[in-house]
Amino acid sequence: MNPNNHLVIMAGGIGSRFWPMSNEELPKQFLDILGCGKTLIQLTMQRFQDIVPAENVWVVTGERYKDLVYEQLPDVPKKNVLLEPCRRNTAPCICYVSTKIKKRNPKAVVVVTPSDHVILDVPAFKEAINESLEYTSETDAIVTLGIKPNRPETGYGYIKADLGFSSARMKNLYRVDAFKEKPDIDTAKQYIALPEYFWNAGIFVWSVNTIVNAFRVYESQMWKSFEALMPQFDTPKEQKAVNEVYENCKSISVDYAIMEKAEDIFVRPADIGWSDLGTWTSLLMLSDKDVYGNALIGDNIRVFETRNSVVHTTHLREVVVQGLDGYVVVEKDGALLICKLSEEQRIGLFHE
Repeated sequence: MNPNNHLVIMAGGIGSRFWPMSNEELPKQFLDILGCGKTLIQLTMQRFQDIVPAENVWVVTGERYKDLVYEQLPDVPKKNVLLEPCRRNTAPCICYVSTKIKKRNPKAVVVVTPSDHVILDVPAFKEAINESLEYTSETDAIVTLGIKPNRPETGYGYIKADLGFSSARMKNLYRVDAFKEKPDIDTAKQYIALPEYFWNAGIFVWSVNTIVNAFRVYESQMWKSFEALMPQFDTPKEQKAVNEVYENCKSISVDYAIMEKAEDIFVRPADIGWSDLGTWTSLLMLSDKDVYGNALIGDNIRVFETRNSVVHTTHLREVVVQGLDGYVVVEKDGALLICKLSEEQRIGLFHE
């Protein structure tokens, strides 16, 4: 394990489309949604256990979730759990943690990952990450993982790669031509028919010097704000100072702030059984299913004349479902959701 390897887990989201399982008090990254005995954030850290030393793992989350992080990731030093006072998308989060990492180890190479994704082929994932860490430790490049699409997905951003230009040092890396926003269905169908398009998994690898320099060039005001805090890092004054900086930061993703502007960016195609687990449909696709296409997550669930549905009732003694096709049935803490999977994008609105 390279002592310069660092991991940043972004864990500030609330997963509103997974209500009632996920809510503001207990977001999906802290839940065992797969019914495997581990929460999504625990699975995220587990994937890196022989790549990054525990003392080099960082978690950026909201103040209200710090105790959940301490409880679920006890091997992560508490001083590495950084607290955002408000949501400002991914760029301020990454600028803050990168500045801290650089102060601790200017030679660091960093993987940044969401906390709530699912990866089924962990060995292939580790291979892709190790190659990317090696490449970024020797160059000024930024590497992002690209997932080959298997359906016309309108909920993901896409990466267009130049498959005719691979890195001389590492043949599995291709220069990025463009980042594409979430497409409409017709555009998504065009993308999946072409070999150069990949889903943007939101998993990035870079040296800490590369990303800090990118913020200095492309988001200079944000960089200056966090750079000015360096004398206060790891002191009792840090959190108050960070809170003040965050209040004045614009809300912008690292994709807009850095990735779409930087020049030396490569994509590493990865066939790793990836899902961002953003919807109940994505859980249905990932889960073991019965002969009628149902994913049944709970101890005592019986279904009759039911197809292509998700039943997630891990806290009920007995559940019987009859006559549904293409539905999600979820119970959590006395809240019950029964919804067509085709309407699941509206779940966040249903319980407002």
